[in-house]
Amino acid sequence: MRALVTLLTAAALAAPAPLAGQTAPTATARIIEEGTANSEVMRIAQYLTDVIGPRLTNSPGMRRAEAWTAAKFREWGLTEVHKEGFEFGRGWESLGASARMIEPRAIQLTIAPITWTPATEGTLRAGVVVAPLPDEASFARWKGKLRGKIVFISDPSAPKDLDEPPFRRWTDPELAKADTFDFSPSTPPAYGARSRLTRARDAFLQQEGAVAYATMSSRPGKIVHGSGSRFGVGDSSPLPGFEIAQEDYRRIARLTSMGAAPVVEFASAVRFDDSDTQGYNIIADIAGADPRSGYVMAGAHLDSWAAGDGAADNAAGSAMVMEAARIIKASGIKTRRTIRFALWSGEEQGLFGSQNYAQRHLASRPADPGLTGAAAAYGWATGWPITALPGHAQLSAYFNLDNGSGRIRGINAQKNPAVVPIFREWLAPFRSMGAETVAIRKTGGTDHVYFDAIGVPAFQFIQDPLDYGSLRHHTNLDTFDALKAEDMRQGAIILAAFLINAANSEKPLPRVPLPTKPVEGEYYRYSAPQGGK
Repeated sequence: MRALVTLLTAAALAAPAPLAGQTAPTATARIIEEGTANSEVMRIAQYLTDVIGPRLTNSPGMRRAEAWTAAKFREWGLTEVHKEGFEFGRGWESLGASARMIEPRAIQLTIAPITWTPATEGTLRAGVVVAPLPDEASFARWKGKLRGKIVFISDPSAPKDLDEPPFRRWTDPELAKADTFDFSPSTPPAYGARSRLTRARDAFLQQEGAVAYATMSSRPGKIVHGSGSRFGVGDSSPLPGFEIAQEDYRRIARLTSMGAAPVVEFASAVRFDDSDTQGYNIIADIAGADPRSGYVMAGAHLDSWAAGDGAADNAAGSAMVMEAARIIKASGIKTRRTIRFALWSGEEQGLFGSQNYAQRHLASRPADPGLTGAAAAYGWATGWPITALPGHAQLSAYFNLDNGSGRIRGINAQKNPAVVPIFREWLAPFRSMGAETVAIRKTGGTDHVYFDAIGVPAFQFIQDPLDYGSLRHHTNLDTFDALKAEDMRQGAIILAAFLINAANSEKPLPRVPLPTKPVEGEYYRYSAPQGGK
């Protein structure tokens, strides 16, 4: 270990020397020493997963996580630790669920209750109708046929061969492909597009007298998710809903098709909590020496889905962000700018926590007067023009972690060419740890996108995929066993170094221009790609 620290000390961070007489190489060595010999990252992750467990937004588990993470920030000596609320909706937690087929034979089923659906009021026993409902036009076919039935609403598609290994790390050629500039215009994120169909389908099932509904998991191997979207107070589904493992769902569908008339029992106990409809972001600072120089920021979403323990998604990112804060504070490294840490809520339902922070502190956009609640939040990124608030210039950089526990291999530059040489220098000391790629591409899907959408330099790190997408993401398999300790120690160290670099740089990171409403770039669009045969 000492040899590793001595070796890496020779490579300086590409930033002005930290304050209080420390040199950049000394800061690098202190970060590595603190992040290896004294690492807390796995203890943090284990508490969030094994002790607290799933952290569905506004659930009791999420409330425990909010309190515990804030207490840890205070314990480490961070300042201005507080929670910022935003309107979200109902709390919900599962107290236990089970299912079995009892006719034509007895067999236990692998299921997950769909979040924000009600309990079964004891054991529910009923026959099955397989009635795929992909759109509102399909409802007419099933009128008068669903009363008293458990309705299987997914089309039981055929099994697919697994043509890729479930666990993998990025190869050098794959990383090189990421560094390709995409000339298509940037588009704002679009969330919540399925909400209208969900409400119409639930109303149809209730009207037709169905007693429950079930969907088929999108992954094989007895993996289930249970992700639902009706979290508004007074807007929950009227029927219990379940997601069933592919193998069990197809078996019941085949039995139904051959006339075997399967009968299923479901039992689900859930608890709703409407006592506080606010979701909360947890915010904490390490104060900089110059309050006028603004701040840099790191974040990860603390909320998760409910089928597993939310380990890879996203206790891993939250633990690395928290560990980076602990490393910087414990190392005694001083910075010019304040370093702010955020643990977001409501990410899984549409990036609500980070969107609220951006709207509250950084920029305003005109709202569609016809949209309220979640729909208004979904549509925020489509309002023009963007008006920067006074806090916009104060935030010089935001760094996000939300791709599981895989090792950091580099960072996406979000189509900002001016930061590419800067990031390459910042990564140079960590080449031996496997991190050296700076990809020009713009990536989305998580909490940096609303910052990026309003012209704040905001970046997502490139991480090895491991089995994040194949097995863990949003599933019952997302437990502590998914996490890789060495990878997470490496990630926390690199994040701490990036934050110190950004907080001590003479100038804030270069920005792209404040976005304006995109215009159509061509007068005529061909129906087929140009140059095709």
